[in-house]
Amino acid sequence: MPLILLTNDDGIASPGLAALRQAISPLGQVVIVAPDRDNSAVSHSLTMNRPLRVTKIEESVHTLDGTPTDCVAIALDKILKKRPDLLISGINSGPNLGDDISYSGTVSAAVEGTMYSIPSMAISLAGELPYDFTQAGRVAARLAAMILARGLPENTLMNVNVPGNTAIAGTRVTRQGRRLWENSIQETFDPRGRRYYWIGGGTPVRDTGRDTDVHAILSGFISITPIHLDQTNHEGIFHLRDDWRLEGEDLTDPDTCG
Repeated sequence: MPLILLTNDDGIASPGLAALRQAISPLGQVVIVAPDRDNSAVSHSLTMNRPLRVTKIEESVHTLDGTPTDCVAIALDKILKKRPDLLISGINSGPNLGDDISYSGTVSAAVEGTMYSIPSMAISLAGELPYDFTQAGRVAARLAAMILARGLPENTLMNVNVPGNTAIAGTRVTRQGRRLWENSIQETFDPRGRRYYWIGGGTPVRDTGRDTDVHAILSGFISITPIHLDQTNHEGIFHLRDDWRLEGEDLTDPDTCG
């Protein structure tokens, strides 16, 4: 029976995690190790400045006072008796598209699993409140069964976004698009007149590419994006080495500056 590790960044009490557990349980033995609270936008951070504590909620369900990446690391090294056959992170409340995946704790948990050569998937539900995770749970179960049967390319995780509050038009395999935000830092004042800032909100500046995750979700399609651990711009290697002629350059010599 396959061993499947579940985690998320919305916390152990997230309805998305509960829906994922229900959908995935028929496929194998499910173990949950999730943060004890919301850890959205913590990216791939590890907690290294304080001790971490695991609390067993019930059999095969644990919570940790740390980040999603902490959860995966401790699950693999201390909680699980053997290596899981699959790691799934989610179901996240809200999409993880374009540039947002750089901040995403959901995606970063899947990155951590992939670093240890465990087939890993991050799944998120787009749309607006109230979230209905039923369709996303079905998508997760279908893709999980395919990954267990076929595997994933080496050093590659699957980032899945499912449309919410709309009929699903189909499925597209996409590339990561761009999704920056305008006016995402709010400046206001507390009751004593002191200025403070709140990061969040704003207006998304969407990628116009039709083959992107952003466009797929806006068009009502499930987006499946293969994300590779190697973030090297391989074309950039030739640019810096041949055009800039950096290879072999003595960058410590003051006479070569400028």
